[in-house]
Amino acid sequence: MKHALQNISLPLTVFILLVSCNSNNTNAKNNIGINNTESLKPSAPYHLDIPTGWTTEQMLFPIDFAPQITYTGIEDLRFTHGWGDVASDEHWTYAFLWWLDGKPLIDANILQENLNAYYSGLVKRNIIQRTIPAFKVVPTIATITKAPTMQGDTATYSGTIKMLDYIAQVPIILNCLVHIKNCTTKNNTAVFFEISPKPHEHAIWQQLNKLNDDIKCSE
Repeated sequence: MKHALQNISLPLTVFILLVSCNSNNTNAKNNIGINNTESLKPSAPYHLDIPTGWTTEQMLFPIDFAPQITYTGIEDLRFTHGWGDVASDEHWTYAFLWWLDGKPLIDANILQENLNAYYSGLVKRNIIQRTIPAFKVVPTIATITKAPTMQGDTATYSGTIKMLDYIAQVPIILNCLVHIKNCTTKNNTAVFFEISPKPHEHAIWQQLNKLNDDIKCSE
């Protein structure tokens, strides 16, 4: 995962065409200690767009920094060009799809528990890797509630993740929208996350929302 400082090397391919980072993006990622992952093969077809200038990464469940999340499947991520740039309006703006095996029960409490485990593990790993002093560390707290169901979803949730921005080494609050997608696939569940510290009225959410609108996950 891009912000997990962890490589995955599997001889697998994905039917989705992934673009490689250009040299400028690669340098920016190296400056904050990020490594690329290779593509993985989903257990059933789906399509998630790659906006121009964005980068991608994938990793398998169970995620090593969040083993409490016991799903199997793939996490497929889309990062804005400015994700790792503290001076950018795109800082910490990204999206990811959990393409899960089976039909697990998912509700607000389960999402909140999973996101607490996910971001707590992510921050902990980067505190160690970046040697961040203890006095800068803040609790990681995810809060998720049910929202009106949006078109294309079977359920929609919204919330926040309060955590340490381990790039800037200051507290940050990430706003999130979570979509349980209305897929016709029999053996998979698609959960799509839109993440940004910007308020929902900010223009960056138009790009995140378009990613959600354009997801295809039908057999």
